[in-house]
Amino acid sequence: MTTPALSIPKEANPLRGLSEFGQSVWLDYIRRSLITSGELKRLIVEDGLRGVTSNPAIFEKAIVGSTDYEAVIESKESAALDAKALYEKIAVKDVQDAADILRPVYDDSERHDGYVSLEVSPLLAHDTAGTLQEARRLWKTVGRENLMIKVPATPEGIPAIRQLISEGINVNVTLLFSRDVYEQVAKAYIEGLTARAASGGDVSRIASVASFFVSRIDSKIDAQITSQLKTASDPTQRARLGGLLGKVAIANAKLAYHSFNELFSGEAWKALAGKGAQPQRLLWASTSTKNPNYRDVIYVEELIGTSTVNTIPPATLNAFREHGRLRASLTEDVESAADTMDALERAGISMKTATDALLDEGVRQFVDAFAQLLKATGSRKSAESTAKINSVSYTLPQKLSAAVDSALTDWEKNGKVRRLWRADASLWSGADENHWLGWLGITDDQVAHSEHLTSLAAEVKQAGFKHALLLGMGGSSLCPEVLRLTFGKIEGFPELHVLDSTDPAQIKAIEAKIDLKSTLFIVSSKSGGTLEPNIYKQYFFARVKEAVGEKEAGNRFIAVTDPGSKMQHVAENDKFRHIFFGVPSIGGRYSALSNFGMVPAAVMGIDVLKFLNRTEEMVHACGATVPAPENPGVVLGAILGTLANNGRDKLTIIASPGISDLGAWLEQLLAESTGKSGKGIIPVDRESLAKPESYGTDRVFAYLRLESAPDRAQDAAVGALEKAGQPVVRIAVQDPYAIGEEFFRWEIATAVAGSIIGINAFNQPDVEASKIATRKLTSEYEATGKLPSEEPFFEGDGVKLYADAKNAQALKNGKTLAEILKTHLARAGHGDYFALLGYITMNAENEAALQAIRHTVRDKKKVATVLGFGPRFLHSTGQAYKGGPNSGVFLQITCDDANDLPVPEQKYTFGVVKAAQARGDFAVLAERGRRALRVHLGKDVKAGLAKLQAVVGQALA
Repeated sequence: MTTPALSIPKEANPLRGLSEFGQSVWLDYIRRSLITSGELKRLIVEDGLRGVTSNPAIFEKAIVGSTDYEAVIESKESAALDAKALYEKIAVKDVQDAADILRPVYDDSERHDGYVSLEVSPLLAHDTAGTLQEARRLWKTVGRENLMIKVPATPEGIPAIRQLISEGINVNVTLLFSRDVYEQVAKAYIEGLTARAASGGDVSRIASVASFFVSRIDSKIDAQITSQLKTASDPTQRARLGGLLGKVAIANAKLAYHSFNELFSGEAWKALAGKGAQPQRLLWASTSTKNPNYRDVIYVEELIGTSTVNTIPPATLNAFREHGRLRASLTEDVESAADTMDALERAGISMKTATDALLDEGVRQFVDAFAQLLKATGSRKSAESTAKINSVSYTLPQKLSAAVDSALTDWEKNGKVRRLWRADASLWSGADENHWLGWLGITDDQVAHSEHLTSLAAEVKQAGFKHALLLGMGGSSLCPEVLRLTFGKIEGFPELHVLDSTDPAQIKAIEAKIDLKSTLFIVSSKSGGTLEPNIYKQYFFARVKEAVGEKEAGNRFIAVTDPGSKMQHVAENDKFRHIFFGVPSIGGRYSALSNFGMVPAAVMGIDVLKFLNRTEEMVHACGATVPAPENPGVVLGAILGTLANNGRDKLTIIASPGISDLGAWLEQLLAESTGKSGKGIIPVDRESLAKPESYGTDRVFAYLRLESAPDRAQDAAVGALEKAGQPVVRIAVQDPYAIGEEFFRWEIATAVAGSIIGINAFNQPDVEASKIATRKLTSEYEATGKLPSEEPFFEGDGVKLYADAKNAQALKNGKTLAEILKTHLARAGHGDYFALLGYITMNAENEAALQAIRHTVRDKKKVATVLGFGPRFLHSTGQAYKGGPNSGVFLQITCDDANDLPVPEQKYTFGVVKAAQARGDFAVLAERGRRALRVHLGKDVKAGLAKLQAVVGQALA
């Protein structure tokens, strides 16, 4: 029987509502700025926060990724301290101050809540005597009654728990997974209280919680169920297994809660309660949701009950505040919970084996985190406390600098950083922006539940694949492409290739680079309905079936897609090797740190944990409690948004050769996020550096300098730009593993810039318009066997020119190709940009020709220039070209394909799709009133480009 949700006013805060059910909300997070910014007090007042827990990983990221602790690290008193002593000095001060802020909660609740937890060294997890010694020392050092000492529920930890309770020390028992172990812990607590009472001690002043780590159980069990599902053929067995997915952790918790009620209701307990003893409450930890198939607040909503605590990480706290639903869920269907656990055992999955493994893994993870913490503390101390994230500096003209300062003051004064992290849609357009900020917490989730990535890497290496081919577009392909070009081939792992074009020659060129029999294919599509990944899959699945046979083909494919998508169903039907899910609240261009980026990273052999841990340092540096002027993501966003509003909307990206492809990822993030409603930032990538006089007053330059391999010519050119008074932002990228920091910094910056510009930074309305236009054309081809006929308005010099009626009218006076191009290019004036859009094979030869054309235009017209290959750019910069400021002059280039490729199961070919995409793209440009001209080259693309290059030179002479 389901308990009805409590009826509360719509405007009520669900976090505060939890107290109506007897549950206390604690925060699984601590850092200095949480305290100094007033955020902790605000959470207590507004959300009814009742306590705080901490762990080494949280402290490590805050120490490395912020300036929170500069004062204590630089103090004379710290000079003689080793890394562990310095960490303790930092942690103790934070815990003391947080405990003081929570003291009124402690007093008002009569010692029921208001606690802050501090952990003994994880290195002592299997050392009873060492745990006791350190716990006593920390208790004395902190000197606060509302402190809890965290002790793991290992066989060696349980006797220490009993002894500490008997001595009057509050204990937070961590790393609980097993109900049997929980019962041992609860009995140890009762025994400790009994001993305390027997010695004349006051048991009313002792408190303890037993912390069950919930979501980790589902991650572990779900992986075993998924493995069995791959080989299960009986429909009944498959249904039985599928019904257990996502159910075990909650069932286990409900049964533990049942045990709690029994343990703390007997006569022995009543005697202690009569002396004022408090029950050892169950605390639900690890309550963020890893599996995107599950509701993002499932481990809060399904674990609500009297005399319990839920310690919630910031992202989940924000999500529950926004859309949490309240009901007394812990006592629902306890019989069904028991049935679930029985069914698990019948399926051959041992809960004891799983929970034993989880305890061992949990201890190991805490040990690793503690080691990282000490390393970070030591390095900050030796480096004179400089934060180790990629640094940023900037030089701006005085007027613009003042405008940026004003924007940062506004963000600080009006609490906008906090509002961003709370997914406050009113920062943007007030539409659905609050549904698209899942990326804020993704790195924490990935690090906490990284087994799928590390096991995939080991599996791929063991299988001996030579190649991996990612099939995707836009946000699904650009991050993997950055990683491929930055890290290259990693020894022992497959070489990663990326296909994001419907050009037949490009597809065949990619196919020629791989061995179909030893290639792992990654079909990557968030929606699952995007045209290109689906037809790529159709083509290569057919080719792989020919190479290895139908039975084996599915084992060579994995899918990355959102839950419930068309691609998920395709992958299941074709028995793909794996399906990895995206997070529905993360849009494609913000998905680099989700499975869309990290699954390909794991496949190609990148150390994903190292990569994500480095990224987490930037996440903490950009956190909700970091003041806007000190927040690296907010500062960058304030610069970009403010300068765009002041006419400098052409962001020119300069990146060191070793990280040069980062610009392609930034193009999509910035253009697709900000280019709409006639506003936005136009990113300029791969434009060669010129003398300062080649640039107008509509530019801002971002220089991403790879500190481990800088380019001295770039250094000199950027210095000249600064000297000439151009606005320049410098970002020092320490090494390739620091690229993840830039993914996150620029995501924050883009969201901030979108707010300042005044648009919804998370939709892409004009991308959809091109898709609709393309779909209409391909549907016509499927019905009639041909695309609609079209007539050029000019034909000569081996090319044909096409335009809509309005653009053709504007160019009608030209009698030769050179005259028409001269007229077209003359339409680009101050503040405009020139866009060269090539629906031709993306290769070095073609790019060189197009680059020569763009630079001729740049140098002669003194306008910004952009270059994109179609259809790739449709899922990237295409949004800004159609929806952003009407300042573009477009030259689209198409061709006849020398050789076409069929799309299995379709009438249309890849060449037809590419042609439809080009024509659909142009139609939307024209519909939006853009200045556009299409040049059709025929089959000899090399000769056509050479002719076009020469004629552009003539036109601008």
